[in-house]
Amino acid sequence: MQVAEIISDVLGQDVPIRIVAYDGSKAGPDGSDVALKILTPRALARLATAPGTLGLARAYVTGEIEVDGDVYDVLNAMADLTLHDLSRKEQVALARKLFPVWLRHRQPPPEFEYRPPGRLHSKARDSKAISHHYDVSNRFYEWVLGPSMAYTCAVFATEDSTLEEAQAAKFELVAQKLALRPGMRLLDVGCGWGGMVMHAAAEHGVKALGVTLSRNQAEWAQAEIERRGLSDLAEVRHLDYRDAPEEQFDAISSIGLTEHIGKANLPSYFGALYRRLRPEGRLLNHSITQPRTPLTRKLDPFIARYVFPDGQLEPVGDIISAMNDTGFEIRHEENLREHYALTLTEWCRNLEEHWEEAVAEVGLGRARVWRLYMAASRLGFERDNIQLHQVLGVKLGDRARSGFPLRGW
Repeated sequence: MQVAEIISDVLGQDVPIRIVAYDGSKAGPDGSDVALKILTPRALARLATAPGTLGLARAYVTGEIEVDGDVYDVLNAMADLTLHDLSRKEQVALARKLFPVWLRHRQPPPEFEYRPPGRLHSKARDSKAISHHYDVSNRFYEWVLGPSMAYTCAVFATEDSTLEEAQAAKFELVAQKLALRPGMRLLDVGCGWGGMVMHAAAEHGVKALGVTLSRNQAEWAQAEIERRGLSDLAEVRHLDYRDAPEEQFDAISSIGLTEHIGKANLPSYFGALYRRLRPEGRLLNHSITQPRTPLTRKLDPFIARYVFPDGQLEPVGDIISAMNDTGFEIRHEENLREHYALTLTEWCRNLEEHWEEAVAEVGLGRARVWRLYMAASRLGFERDNIQLHQVLGVKLGDRARSGFPLRGW
């Protein structure tokens, strides 16, 4: 059987892109502007052991499959065909068909495919999982994220807003929801490179502490705090949120941490944040979510093994229920799904503009991982396969006082 026909079996017979294979076979419309090029039988060996998206991803990041055109355009064209992996019956049939190729060309998964050891969501394992993704290279992230070094969804006033404007607007939106004022104390858990901490200190006179499990992030953030002259107000520590100071803060922001917690740990997670808040203190939880209750809790296997080991996404209703059951009164909820698609569009553009430098810094395979995952994530937000929600809660004071005005945040 010709190689292009085999790939069509994986993607579907009505695949809307060109498929060009090393044996000279072709499939799909000749007039398509984008194509998948199957360069070596090793790509088929990948599909034999991992039919569907994981096998295709392995072949792409190792250079055994090449994309002719923009990766996003290819994924967008295939979106309706590849949103779900093959059925078990289809996987078995494909594996049998490819067994002879696998015998001759089998190989281990790429070296940067990672599953952290230890008990799920223990402090040691969480540290390894976070380090795998965030301790890649600060310089690499500077090229992708831009000057803000914000690795979370921005907030665009218009589609013409720059990424830096949108990231500043995101931090200010969080600050307004938390009603930050001079002299207040803010705890930012999972603080990344310290963007929220520095914004709170510089723009609102807040004494802000950020904690992150990434040593690279903490070192970069602390150096930037000193460079900006914010050391009197801002600090970032290399620390698990569970080990953050027990003193009562006036506000807590969690921007992009909940995805790493796991459903079973949501009660203890929100409980830890609740204990650290003073009465009438506010929590803003900003996280990627499932658009509906999933049949399975597993992430896409490519994302789980290459990008966010141990990551888990929950429906926003589960997050709200967990916050509410912990004791928070929910005051506001907002879906920023389209904003994250725009954010990822800018990150993808940054990566392409710095492609040669990025490859030199982290290697071709890892750069391909980021190119693929960011393009796929952009498509996921556009197609409502994932969402981004901000949920604002308050720890009620005496006689259920919230400290909220009658209108507004």
